[in-house]
Amino acid sequence: MSAEYLKRHLLHQGVYLERIRGDRVLREALTVGADPLHLALVFNLSHTTASRYADIAQKLLNDQIEQAADSE
Repeated sequence: MSAEYLKRHLLHQGVYLERIRGDRVLREALTVGADPLHLALVFNLSHTTASRYADIAQKLLNDQIEQAADSE
């Protein structure tokens, strides 16, 4: 099965490879503590893009901490 065929098949199913990759980057950012250098190296991202993912992850982590503190 060719990569192009697989891409067309996924698009037909409503799956976008960019979205999957973005989800993987964000999950990694949440797992390793939102380190932009790590994200840039692992996913071959520009510093700007890696920093954006790290900022998003940091906001999500902060929200999670605040919610846990509010529920105590």
